[in-house]
Amino acid sequence: MILASDWVAFHADRTPDKLAMVDQHTGLRLTYDQLNDRASRLATYMRDVWGAKAGDRLAILGKNSVEYFVFQFACIKLGAMMLPLNWRLAEQELVFILNNAEAMSLVYDNEFAERIPPLLEKTTVEHTLRVDLGAAPSDERLCFETAIGQSAPEVVMDPQTTHDTPVIIMYTSGTTGRPKGVLITHGMNFWNAINIGTPTGISHHSTQYVVLPTFHIGGLNLYANPLVHCGGTSIIAREYDPGLTLQTLSDPELGVTHFFGVPAIYLFLSQHPDFDKTDLSHIESWGCGGAPMPASLLKTYADRDIIIQLGFGMTETSPTVFLIAKRRALVKPTSVGKPLMHTRVRVVDDNLNDMPVGEVGEVVISGPNVTPEYWRRPDANEDSFSIDEHGNRWIHSGDAGMIDDEGCIFIVDRYKDMYISGGENVYPAEIEQIIFGLPQVGDVAVIGVPHERWGETGKAIVVIKEGQTIAPEAIIDHCKANLAKFKVPQSVDFVDVLPRNAAGKVLKRELRQQYITEKTT
Repeated sequence: MILASDWVAFHADRTPDKLAMVDQHTGLRLTYDQLNDRASRLATYMRDVWGAKAGDRLAILGKNSVEYFVFQFACIKLGAMMLPLNWRLAEQELVFILNNAEAMSLVYDNEFAERIPPLLEKTTVEHTLRVDLGAAPSDERLCFETAIGQSAPEVVMDPQTTHDTPVIIMYTSGTTGRPKGVLITHGMNFWNAINIGTPTGISHHSTQYVVLPTFHIGGLNLYANPLVHCGGTSIIAREYDPGLTLQTLSDPELGVTHFFGVPAIYLFLSQHPDFDKTDLSHIESWGCGGAPMPASLLKTYADRDIIIQLGFGMTETSPTVFLIAKRRALVKPTSVGKPLMHTRVRVVDDNLNDMPVGEVGEVVISGPNVTPEYWRRPDANEDSFSIDEHGNRWIHSGDAGMIDDEGCIFIVDRYKDMYISGGENVYPAEIEQIIFGLPQVGDVAVIGVPHERWGETGKAIVVIKEGQTIAPEAIIDHCKANLAKFKVPQSVDFVDVLPRNAAGKVLKRELRQQYITEKTT
């Protein structure tokens, strides 16, 4: 049993005046001593006023802010689990997540105040706090700042918290149409910090500009939490903006040394009119993940002597599994390189046998950075993990890959039907379930098709019931009313019948061949 450490409290004791985080939206700057003080006071409030205790699920609905991390470390001090909510989700999706996790409380940005009453009516949430982010509080009883101000800075973390203790439940979209809650433990966060630290050179001297959303594991762990672990500094952007990003990265007073984004972020950055004239020479590390990076985009940056290191990971692996070495980044532009130090990766067949060099199989992952389980989903746990003959536990990524003669991995395709739109994972079964709710629809399949701006977007291929009619716009509007915007298909085609195999499964491979070929030729 390895006891977990309170990272913020450690640095507050050793380097109390070191700058920990800067909130770009509000201007709030916190030293490690101030960050620890605010997190301790908030933890005391949640314990004494809400009755929150170890193991409770405490939700947050907010855009990126320093207060997001204050809340995270308050949960850690309590031994509670933070439940990050994707603010892009529709109401019914948030209701499902809150009830599935049995969340007892909800912290939310004032920007989302109008969304809260229906969530309280339909979920297990009993307590709320509003983060006003510079706005004058209209009801101090509910104000995040007031809660901190009226509480004592006690040290409330349970000393028996271990590396096996869950600290986050992060929901990912499920292939069955319902999201799955991934348990993320102290140990997973720790090993991610160790794994990503070496190839990026993160240290207490580093400063990162955080633009990925903090409701995703990338926003938290690439690299904000690792920087807290080593005592560095993070500048937190409210949302990604290409022009502001260029200004921030080039500002010598801010001294940004590290940056991580998805390919769409790098694309939009390169298309900004200020890109070519912005000095980016002092950035030490550029990381990328979440989707394949076009080789032409890598070259755009390489022409400016910027080497982007491609990576691969999953929420279930906290997330880092790969980050290609700089020396290979341009030599093997479609590879994610070799596994990082404290994780293991294999490319296997259906029986967990290793595939020969150059042959495609499934990528499976093992190590201390892998989730212990999905929250109350024994079915998903059974389907997602395998034990080999040596007793090692492997998580199935659902991604097809191959290994070359040097041991580098290439992610060549996805076994699952998931597609990625603007850096967001989209699972067709969830969309299909919504479309099936229309009485005119007899059958439907959703696939991802190429899109110039977002990488991929959804196409719904629909069979209408005999004697019925419905316009494509009506199907899209129905999706808009029930799904997050990034999940809504951008096009609809009608067919008489969907191709299926003998077991009745839709042959999406044939659909992709038909529609993607038509789109690209």
